[in-house]
Amino acid sequence: MLLDQRDLEILRVLSHDGRITKAALADKVGLSPTPCWERLKKLEKAGLIEGYSARINLKKLGPHVTVFVAAELADHTAASFRAFEAGMQRYDEVTACWALGGGFDYLLQIVTCDIDAYQRLIDAMLDARIGLSRYFTYIVTKPVKGLGAPPFEILLGTG
Repeated sequence: MLLDQRDLEILRVLSHDGRITKAALADKVGLSPTPCWERLKKLEKAGLIEGYSARINLKKLGPHVTVFVAAELADHTAASFRAFEAGMQRYDEVTACWALGGGFDYLLQIVTCDIDAYQRLIDAMLDARIGLSRYFTYIVTKPVKGLGAPPFEILLGTG
């Protein structure tokens, strides 16, 4: 799908404020509501917009720990990768998981109530025999910059 500047602007605005009204979105991107709504639906249908969510301040919610885990699998067959990736879907504490090229096989983001709960989760993963061989734990001490809006202009070479 070819994107023009208005499409990019819709994506940019939504990436900063997913709760914006359709009328306000249309106003911000310089369109009337109907054409803006049609473009938005086209972007959603094309899969460019996967969903809408809220950023939650976990500090206000209660005690928690965020841990990044660099994971290595026991072997590197397609079946092993599929088993591990299927296994990750079963753990709600795994809030993100990326397959990596290079030294480690996967990078996991885990959010749980405390270090003891984290260790119980890792023990459960090892017992589940999903292929996890070695893991390296990195505890987040403070957030510096979270997931933000992607740099659309840089990614598309328009900025």
